[in-house]
Amino acid sequence: MNIRQTKNEKALTIAVEGRLDTMTAPELEEVLKNSLEGIEALTFDLEKLDYISSAGLRVLLSAQKTMNNQGTMKVLHANEIVMEIFEVTGFSDILTIE
Repeated sequence: MNIRQTKNEKALTIAVEGRLDTMTAPELEEVLKNSLEGIEALTFDLEKLDYISSAGLRVLLSAQKTMNNQGTMKVLHANEIVMEIFEVTGFSDILTIE
């Protein structure tokens, strides 16, 4: 999995590429832990994300809870496979997906 961060003042975009699963979720969790202070707008770009597991969903949910207290969070460019996982798990109702 590759993680690319782009910060613009109080906005942070995180692009995730590959698989977000049990093996890679801790890496994204660590990036978020070190990056969210002072951020008011968080965007996940999932254009190149091939798969997300329950471990990956937990990381997104945790980020959403954090951002509920300090700003907004949205998910961009989720492919059909990832969107189906969001819909089956109910995450499509929890997350702002564009």
